[in-house]
Amino acid sequence: MPRKKDAPAAPKAGAPAIGTVPLKVGGKPHPELGLGLWSLGRWERDDETRTRATADHALSRGVRWFDTAEVYGTGRSERLLGDVLARGNVAPKELFVTTKVSWEHLRAAQVRAAVVGSLQKLARTSVDLILVHAPDRRVPIAETMGALEALWKEGKMGAIGVSNFSVEQLAEARAALHETDIVVNQVVYNLFDREDGDGVSEYCRKNGIVVEAYTPLMRGILAGRYLDGTPPSPEVRRFAHDLMDPNRYRTIVAAAREIRQVATEAKVPMASIALHWLRRRGAAVLFGASRPEQVDEILEAWGHRPSDAVLDRAEAIAQGATRA
Repeated sequence: MPRKKDAPAAPKAGAPAIGTVPLKVGGKPHPELGLGLWSLGRWERDDETRTRATADHALSRGVRWFDTAEVYGTGRSERLLGDVLARGNVAPKELFVTTKVSWEHLRAAQVRAAVVGSLQKLARTSVDLILVHAPDRRVPIAETMGALEALWKEGKMGAIGVSNFSVEQLAEARAALHETDIVVNQVVYNLFDREDGDGVSEYCRKNGIVVEAYTPLMRGILAGRYLDGTPPSPEVRRFAHDLMDPNRYRTIVAAAREIRQVATEAKVPMASIALHWLRRRGAAVLFGASRPEQVDEILEAWGHRPSDAVLDRAEAIAQGATRA
């Protein structure tokens, strides 16, 4: 007998448990691990087909947090995600859906248009979380927050968050809200890129704000990619300019090889060190994938929790490379 349309689809056998952390607004806990759809809808048709299959597969394996943005694929990402979730036979209450208002649309009227447009593309009346993708110094944060709070009161989102905000910007954004609060700050955060995450983590912890970490594997380096002579892809070269500095790249690759050896000795996937180092620091981890097998690799890594001693060794190696 087929399942009822609104019955949640059970994850495939063997999927590791993905825990949650509480949010102070929204009434729904935040998953510790989720799929970011930065690449979904950005490239050619074949890539879209592959990433649609990736999102489908992630849903079937128990991933429930999906993160997109209005700028990803100029809206195609939201449309594809909306279609995947509509066909996925998972009850909305089981999902945690996030999208973002572009830094180009932070005036009050633009915020409203962006949120309404995103919901239409996602085929939803509301989402769990809407983030400001990045601040725009030309637009007062108070104007943007006022528009988002009005939409929150209308039920367009469960909660409000931000991305790429400093402590000062977080404080200003929170001060502009009157009936709700910021619940999330999404930043670049991994063993080698720590400035943004470390810079806000203490403030966020004290104020009940979840730090979401994107690029946790540093474009795949912390999963073992590019460590044996294969050069980074053109896409990585295009969007990771700081990583592609020749001196920094060589230093990081050398350190990553040492971390891979630590993982080998500990008998865990290399990526498990990167993911659980962030988890230990209290961050929710947002991974990227463009093929179904990459989802499986991440979930396999998530299912292996290294000891604190292993995580400490990896951190010491990474810090040595950062200081070099």
